[in-house]
Amino acid sequence: MRTVDPLPGDAMTRHPRNPLTFLAASALLAVGCGPGATPPAPAASQTAPGLWETYDQALKHAKYIDLTHTLTPSIPVWHGFGRSTFGPTLNPDTGKPYTYAADGFEATHYDLATDQFGTQLDPPAHWAPEYPAIDELPPTFAVRPLVVISIVDEVAKDPGHQMQVSDIERWEAAHGRVPEGSVVMIRSDWSKAWPDPKLATETVFPGVTLDALKFLHLERHILFHGHEPLDTDTTPTLEGEHWLMHHGYTQAEGVAHLDEVAETGCLVTIGYPKFGGGTGGYARYIAICPPDWKYGVSVGEVPEAPLPASERILHWDAARGMRVR
Repeated sequence: MRTVDPLPGDAMTRHPRNPLTFLAASALLAVGCGPGATPPAPAASQTAPGLWETYDQALKHAKYIDLTHTLTPSIPVWHGFGRSTFGPTLNPDTGKPYTYAADGFEATHYDLATDQFGTQLDPPAHWAPEYPAIDELPPTFAVRPLVVISIVDEVAKDPGHQMQVSDIERWEAAHGRVPEGSVVMIRSDWSKAWPDPKLATETVFPGVTLDALKFLHLERHILFHGHEPLDTDTTPTLEGEHWLMHHGYTQAEGVAHLDEVAETGCLVTIGYPKFGGGTGGYARYIAICPPDWKYGVSVGEVPEAPLPASERILHWDAARGMRVR
């Protein structure tokens, strides 16, 4: 992302870029505005307060890319979890579904067989109960620098390629050191076959070696890594996931559209439902890339408020087991 030159003027007469400095300056101004005092008039060319300026100057014009698969009853899932089903929510008094015609609204009942479903965020409690569950992850996970390391060329030669430390070092030789606290997504293009249910039965798929995971966490101190397949590696014991969970680390699985994201210079936002004691999370990852990036959409490019009506009405499709247009 581009840096912005400091604005001219006295930091005490404008809203500073640093929100902590802004709060301190506001407190000092308040001291001079005791009973009977006249507060100073706002500057004519006052900038946006705190992080609003960051949004106006950078995030508002950025390109947003969804890295998340849509959850449906037919997406790939490990056979050991069984199938999930969707259905209309029933009125408990009548036993009948709510309808637009009779009730003015409709609602959906989700019978989710597992919290390991679709694009997800694994908290360490998935394997290690002494570590945090999904609702215990800190809010600081929300926005991070995004690193995308491609192993596409290696996977083209070997569909079962497991990312090595040498793959990370090759990336760093081209782009610089992996930032501390970043999220590192491993691009393999495995997800381009989604949502073919056969993906969940594959025993040969691209993964990440334990040495590479240890390097990223112990040497580069990243927040977490993510991958496109539904497992971390192809070892019989899933040694990479075992090590991560039993050392207090999270990971993203089932990530999509990494082929549309720059290898450097983007951010990632991370959202997931806060199920009490949850051992997994249906997650949504959004990449935020520079304004001149070739993929994604910016604020103002798509209708947002109000959202547009569609000529195709949302309706229940019994064959697909979900609402469709």
